[in-house]
Amino acid sequence: MACREVRSFFVAAAYLKAAKENENDDDDEPGVLLVALGRVAEARGGIAKVAKAEGVERESFYRALPASGNPRLSTLVAVTRAMGLRLTVESG
Repeated sequence: MACREVRSFFVAAAYLKAAKENENDDDDEPGVLLVALGRVAEARGGIAKVAKAEGVERESFYRALPASGNPRLSTLVAVTRAMGLRLTVESG
């Protein structure tokens, strides 16, 4: 998906939901979702801009968002909030 396509809040949310659903259900690694979050952040003006909006050091976001990242929940909440989104939990 091209970066410009995920600038819309609704498209970004659908893109992230699809990324999460495409992860292997038996796999606890959040790699696909993290890469998708990074792409949405880039589309929303870049990781540095998203980090600045939340008062978080950009290095924290860069370390948290690659597929091999292991972000804290507070980092994920900050990233999504800075992009005008929010994390939710649903029953499976």
